Amino acid sequence: MGSSQSHEDGIIDSDCEEEEEEAEEQYDDALGDHQKSGSSSGDTPKAKWVIYEKLTSYNFVKTAKTNGNEDELDSAGWVLEVGSKVRVRVSTEMQMKMFGDQRRVDFVNKAVWALKFLSDYEYRNFVTLFQNCLFENAYGMEASEENKVKVYGKEFIGWVKPEVADDSMWEDAKDLSTDSAPLKGNRGSIEEFEEAANGGVQSLALGALDNSFLVNDIGVHVYRNLNRGINGKGICVKYDGGGNASNLTLKKTLLMRAETNIMLMSPANKGKPNATGLKQVDIETGKIVTEWKFEKDGSDITMRDITNDTKGSQLDPSESTFLGLNDKILCQWDIRDKKGMVQDIATSGSPVLHWTQGHQFSRGTNFQCFASTGDGSIVVGSLDGKIRLYSKDSMRQAKTAFPGLGSPITQVDVTYDGKWVLGTTDTYLILICTLFTDKDGKTKTGFTGRMGNRIPAPRLLKLTPLDSHLAGNDNKFHGGHFSWVTESGNQERHVVATVGKFSVVWDFQQVKNTSHGCYRNQQGLKSCYCYKIVLKDESIVESRFMHDKYAGSDLPEAPLIVATPL
Repeated sequence: MGSSQSHEDGIIDSDCEEEEEEAEEQYDDALGDHQKSGSSSGDTPKAKWVIYEKLTSYNFVKTAKTNGNEDELDSAGWVLEVGSKVRVRVSTEMQMKMFGDQRRVDFVNKAVWALKFLSDYEYRNFVTLFQNCLFENAYGMEASEENKVKVYGKEFIGWVKPEVADDSMWEDAKDLSTDSAPLKGNRGSIEEFEEAANGGVQSLALGALDNSFLVNDIGVHVYRNLNRGINGKGICVKYDGGGNASNLTLKKTLLMRAETNIMLMSPANKGKPNATGLKQVDIETGKIVTEWKFEKDGSDITMRDITNDTKGSQLDPSESTFLGLNDKILCQWDIRDKKGMVQDIATSGSPVLHWTQGHQFSRGTNFQCFASTGDGSIVVGSLDGKIRLYSKDSMRQAKTAFPGLGSPITQVDVTYDGKWVLGTTDTYLILICTLFTDKDGKTKTGFTGRMGNRIPAPRLLKLTPLDSHLAGNDNKFHGGHFSWVTESGNQERHVVATVGKFSVVWDFQQVKNTSHGCYRNQQGLKSCYCYKIVLKDESIVESRFMHDKYAGSDLPEAPLIVATPL
């Protein structure tokens, strides 16, 4: 089995029963809130705290890989054992939450467990051991100071030791009264995609002008944008004139040319993420006007992701370019030819998109997703958790490369002004401040220059262990986004992400507040657990805020659109 570390700690002792009863009441209250909302999504909708052992012990056990052993834990590295009931691989999937003031941790392992310690020393020792085991399981090396510097770099030592990080760039929001309570729901601001007929929902393309679009197996369904949400217009642009589209499994949609055209990108092969080209649909005529190919120097290439050149470029009626990404390529495509002329589809056979600029990296990038700022700077997320910032002037070399925390980045977003970056992983969101002060005392973002040594530690946005468990089996985060802004001077107000049957919304200002209650008594990177949950009866496809122009005087945030499969 390898080495182990063992300590006896009480889940509860005779002096702690009053505190445990209070915790039990809080847990039961939380469960009651979910039940009152009509949720059937949780694994344990009628669960309550049950004292399993009043005194127990825990072990961190390092396992060795055994050939032919079907038990995944036996090849998992460090494993946490508590008494005879709990045995779980140390990972972010445990959703470990620390309560320093209570000397307690909660975590998920087929149920929600609470482990309470008899002394502050034992509590802090457990947290340190857990974090060291987490590092080794993620990176395959001992959690020594030397190895941490090797993984993160000297510039990012604040990510390893948040207590020494420069947090001066994080906004102090003491003047805002958002710290007193979690977000409250407003059902009136939510419109659901439950009226579309036929075919499972695959993608949501929100428009900032008159319409938004839902894409499914049949075609593109058109919805009217309203101040209180969206409303179906009964219009569906069918693929290939209504022909069989069973082979079209969408990977990505992209609105262009003042939202009169939509690009549809599908994987070339089933089970593979990359596409060899895309379809261009003219919404006004209801036709697929062409099927474009990705090609460079006469050779076919594939793309994993596409996005607009800037946050607001889909509103430009003359827009002809967009950005493309695969595992090792970052580039820009143009539907015009090299002379800047729109290609004649009738005479060009299989039209080829024109590569206008970009770079193919030799190795080691493993790009997964990207997004653009208001001025065209680009943020890219990678399989190894790294997040890179590219200026609007060059795709060849990142100005800043954040090391990440070991979990693959599945989605990235960035604020219009480029000051904040949001990365989505399966188990948490990571919020990064890109601001720094250069040698001349000027405040800049990591898109425009190298950030040096005074780099702020990130914030993590997480679910509580209870909510993670209640989200159901499909409880991985996806699609994290800021609320939608396309004009300078306007500020994003919220962050939204989807996990299972939950749409989860954080108050952005509250997350940035350095004195926010969630951050008190925390050890390690600061994590925010104050959010609002919108529950559905089935797993959610996507959750997005409408454009901020649809926010009203009585509703400071634009409506939240939640797309569910039919």
